[in-house]
Amino acid sequence: MTKSQYLPSKIIGFIVNPVAGMGGAVGLKGTDGKTILDKAISLGAKPIASQRAETFLAELAPIKKSLKLLVGAGSMGEAEVDKCGFAFEVKGENKSETTSEDTQNTAKAMVKSGVDLLVFCGGDGTTRDILKAVGLKVPVLGVPTGVKMHSALFAVTPQAAARVAMNYLWVGLPLREAEVMDVDEQAFREGRLSAELFGYMLSPFEPHLIQGNKLESPMTENEVRNQAAVAIYIIEEMKPNIIYVMGPGTTTRTISDLLDQKKTLLGVDLFLGKKIVASDVNEKQILDATKGKAAQIIVTPIGGQGFVFGRGNQQISSKVIRQVGPDKIVVVATKSKLDRLRSLRVDTGDLELDKELRSRGIEVVVDYKITQKMFIE
Repeated sequence: MTKSQYLPSKIIGFIVNPVAGMGGAVGLKGTDGKTILDKAISLGAKPIASQRAETFLAELAPIKKSLKLLVGAGSMGEAEVDKCGFAFEVKGENKSETTSEDTQNTAKAMVKSGVDLLVFCGGDGTTRDILKAVGLKVPVLGVPTGVKMHSALFAVTPQAAARVAMNYLWVGLPLREAEVMDVDEQAFREGRLSAELFGYMLSPFEPHLIQGNKLESPMTENEVRNQAAVAIYIIEEMKPNIIYVMGPGTTTRTISDLLDQKKTLLGVDLFLGKKIVASDVNEKQILDATKGKAAQIIVTPIGGQGFVFGRGNQQISSKVIRQVGPDKIVVVATKSKLDRLRSLRVDTGDLELDKELRSRGIEVVVDYKITQKMFIE
């Protein structure tokens, strides 16, 4: 789809939540509310939404002559669209600090003006704002930018979002009523996952490019035994002089339980050998702890989506992976969980690193001394 002069003109509404995702690397598990945003900034959080918005727009560049964008003012989309050279019309007021009400008002204005598709860059909090403004009036697509992304209308990456948008607008994709989910951030920070369904929005559906809503692993007797077998093998392989960066999840927590160490279920913890030396760490703490030292990263696929990086463990950033080494990654998962996944996924925000990880594939520990090769997409 490169000859835009042959394509009928389409209108996309485009909204960026400029603070989405800032709480991830610093370990805050979200940035809903000014208090948490201020704390994220005090911890050194950097904006990431703009870069991911530009990645999405870059994929649309070949057909930009057939697109008109209605965009949020200033940092809510205008800056990125102007930089990428698209024709656009601004909706809303340019503000130095934006709120959820700004997102809602901008979305309402776009619907009123008429759009073929509304695309937003954010997380579950932004999704809820869009839901309040749009409901089922127009199709909506999410570019994954936040910390919490449980809703079922996010593409798996910004590049995938662009492909879904183009296929929907000019090739034809079915629409489905996709779940808008969100979690209680305070409970999430305390290690409790409390998800709630807030409603539905129409969204283009392409199974391999759109993530499903996150599913918890079924805790059957076989699943528990399988987790224990995986954990025992990992423990036997752990060395006393290596720092282990342990990601969130029930399978990784089983490793900690068998070591009689109290791991955070939804956070990232550091082990030195077989002892926890730091709990619920952020990106900076991981970088400081592993600099110049032997280290490994142990992660498990998140929910039913198959992400090993980029969902729920943003503290293990591209900087962390590069410092520790892409060859020092250990993925653990039960057989039943892996059987439900066609492949694994990564979305670190570093395009070159993602490409390198995809080219490698990865061996996943699925039982005691048993591994299974998985592709990464």
